Amino acid sequence: MEEFKSGSVRANGIGVHYLEAGSGPLVLCLHGFPDHARSFRLQLPTLAKAGFRAVAPFMRGYAPTDVPPSGPYQAAMLAKDAAALLEALSPREPAYVFGHDWGAIAAYGAAELAPSRIRKVVTAAVPHGPQLMQAIFGSYAQMRRSWYIFMFQLPTAEAAVSQDGFRFLDLLWADWSPGWKPPPEEMAALKATFAKPGVLSAALAYYRHTFNPALQVAELADLQAKLLTDPIQVPGLIFHGARDGCIGVETLDGMEAVFPKGLKKVVVPDAGHFVHQEKPELVNEQLIAFIKS
Repeated sequence: MEEFKSGSVRANGIGVHYLEAGSGPLVLCLHGFPDHARSFRLQLPTLAKAGFRAVAPFMRGYAPTDVPPSGPYQAAMLAKDAAALLEALSPREPAYVFGHDWGAIAAYGAAELAPSRIRKVVTAAVPHGPQLMQAIFGSYAQMRRSWYIFMFQLPTAEAAVSQDGFRFLDLLWADWSPGWKPPPEEMAALKATFAKPGVLSAALAYYRHTFNPALQVAELADLQAKLLTDPIQVPGLIFHGARDGCIGVETLDGMEAVFPKGLKKVVVPDAGHFVHQEKPELVNEQLIAFIKS
């Protein structure tokens, strides 16, 4: 397994641990679920070679980053974390953000909170705009894909996910990226992250706090309400696997409406949810071309 430099910084009141490579303008790489900072192991060296400082933090609740027991873990707090990381890691110049899955939601939120800190936003696997929530609650095809969100609301979810050495994670990755097998040593590293104290409950809390208003923090209500719908005032690029078994590619329809500064969509035919790991050459080439353009 490739080793990266690591570091830590305080952002939005928590200690954040990260992996990094290179020097130059910051590209902040934000992971999703069920994942960790090594999600971007195939992007960090390429970004470094292209003249960037690529930083992939372990998100809130993913050790060795702090795991605050009560969170909060709702999407608005992830956006505040991302904006604070940009401030801490690149205080003098705007940066680029690349977010996958929950990291995409954090990236959109940071672009809404602090557009002057971001030159361009790149995301993968999760669209921006009202159509995603509409699909989760209104499209039968997407409801079937989103069964895990509803399961994660149950108190039995931790036991189900951790059973048999976190075999659930293997099965979920196989469902979400059909026909692709992640390297065994990387799945072992991922399971080691989820086995650390508090991480599994924190990861599930992303879903619990975002989808259950009773668990949300009053001070974040305004931000939470506009987070998934407000326009993004920086140029955007989104990657989506045509075979994504988690979020249907049809949820990208109409996304241009919330990107007034322009949006490029790249649908990758033979890829699923973990598109940046499945097709790193294609993703890296397009990513670097976009942020350099």
